[in-house]
Amino acid sequence: MNDGKPNWWSRPSTPPEAARIPTPSPAEEGDFPLQAPDPAESAVPEPAAEAPAAPTVDMTKEPAAAEPTPAVPAPSESAPAVPAPAVTAAEPVPAPETRATAPVPAAPRPLHEPDEYRTPPYGEPGPWAPAPPVQHPAAPVPPPQAAVPPVPPQGAVPPPQGPVAPHAWGQYDPWGAGPGAVPPPPRKKSRRGLALVGALAFALLTGVIGGGVGAYVERNGGIGTVELPQAEAGSADRAPDSVAGIAAGALPGVVTLHVSGGGSAGTGTGFVLDNRGHILTNNHVVDAAATSGDITVTFSSGETASAKLIGKDTGYDLAVVQVTGVRGLKPLPLGNSDDVRVGDPVVAIGAPFDLSNTVTSGIISAKERPITAGGEKGDGSDISYVDALQTDAPINPGNSGGPLLDGKGRVIGINSAIRAAGGSGEGDGGSGGQAGSIGLGFAIPVNQGKRVAEELINTGKATHPVIGVSLDMQFNGDGARVGDKGKDGTPSVTPDGPAAKAGLRPGDVITKVDGQRVHNGEELIVKIRAHRPGDALALTLTRDGRELTRTVTLGSAQGT
Repeated sequence: MNDGKPNWWSRPSTPPEAARIPTPSPAEEGDFPLQAPDPAESAVPEPAAEAPAAPTVDMTKEPAAAEPTPAVPAPSESAPAVPAPAVTAAEPVPAPETRATAPVPAAPRPLHEPDEYRTPPYGEPGPWAPAPPVQHPAAPVPPPQAAVPPVPPQGAVPPPQGPVAPHAWGQYDPWGAGPGAVPPPPRKKSRRGLALVGALAFALLTGVIGGGVGAYVERNGGIGTVELPQAEAGSADRAPDSVAGIAAGALPGVVTLHVSGGGSAGTGTGFVLDNRGHILTNNHVVDAAATSGDITVTFSSGETASAKLIGKDTGYDLAVVQVTGVRGLKPLPLGNSDDVRVGDPVVAIGAPFDLSNTVTSGIISAKERPITAGGEKGDGSDISYVDALQTDAPINPGNSGGPLLDGKGRVIGINSAIRAAGGSGEGDGGSGGQAGSIGLGFAIPVNQGKRVAEELINTGKATHPVIGVSLDMQFNGDGARVGDKGKDGTPSVTPDGPAAKAGLRPGDVITKVDGQRVHNGEELIVKIRAHRPGDALALTLTRDGRELTRTVTLGSAQGT
């Protein structure tokens, strides 16, 4: 039928089924017509026989009570089932009061019996079961973001509501996030954690920077301009008995000598004896200018002057030169070498290796050390015998003739010789070498130097004390043996000499001088020359196995 009012249609059926479907009656006013299908589009032929009319629904009348509908089982046993009201096709549904009360003609009977579980067209409550009570989990649950389920089409039968399977944690939450829900956003880090991380990063950064700065300062000594600490300027004065005080007082009286002549040259030291310009030094310093030569004296101030030789003595290794026309001379005071004791502090001043005004210090290491120096001529005429003061103050070649001062700045010796390592001779160079100091320096006692200097200044010659015997220098025994014959066959004991008068005979062996042991002839000469002519000495000797003592008064001989 296509009279402008559509009928209720179900889905197309096969031709046999369509033949059994009765044709609906014409629609009356008040029905809800549906769009009739186009006869051209529908392939289903219209049935020949009319189907019995479907019961109509009157929307203006209140529906009568019907048989209760079985309730849909709830998801949970604890939630009671609420029956849904059923609407039958025989009883009309009352219309709202606002609608027109005009009589509605009966609607044509539908093709099928009405479904009591259908969805009403105007939003009446359906047969849905009530939701179970919400059971929230212990932990907070993010807001649900589940998709909205689709609304079933009009007239469709909803699927049966079975029990809902619980979630993995055993509770059902209709507002919870289902499968495929958006995961909750990550939790934000607490400010306390961020602060801790920042503090650790800052500490690490400052440690690295501090280590780098420390390494730079350690390698480069700091940053910026270097200003070294320094003590404030103090007083330049020193105690008179200190090394600095002694040197300051003695340097103006010490001179450096440069000698040339006879095809040789040398450098030595001397010191001023008086205001007349007399200077005492060693004989081996000025020996090159003995007959003809030049002697130049340089003072500590740098002033220079020419000097002449006044006298010399080979046996004592002493000489005196004199400068003229020089003002402001500062003579050094002389001490007493007999009062010196081992261990006393001493200061040596000289020009080692031509380094003028060199000051060294040490102590007295020994006294009355018999030494010999010289002997280069081979005839013994240039050998000196010294009963020396031994010191460990450094003395080197060029110190010869310089003063050895005590703690009060007084001259107690004249530096003359050193013992060189590997050398056996005394003198500035040992055995003619230029070895340096090994702490064995020797000085002529000032008492002996004073006597010799006075004689050289007054007479130009020095006298030597003698006993009047010739010694056997080849004797290998302990002591000094009187020879059998003298030089050129002369008697070994000088007639009417000091030894002859004391009763000494050829062959006697002298072992002591004033109680001090002598081991050879050189030591006997040193001990005798340490005295003045006219001094009396007690000699201990052995003769034919007997020990005898004889007293000898020293005679005098002219030196060379």
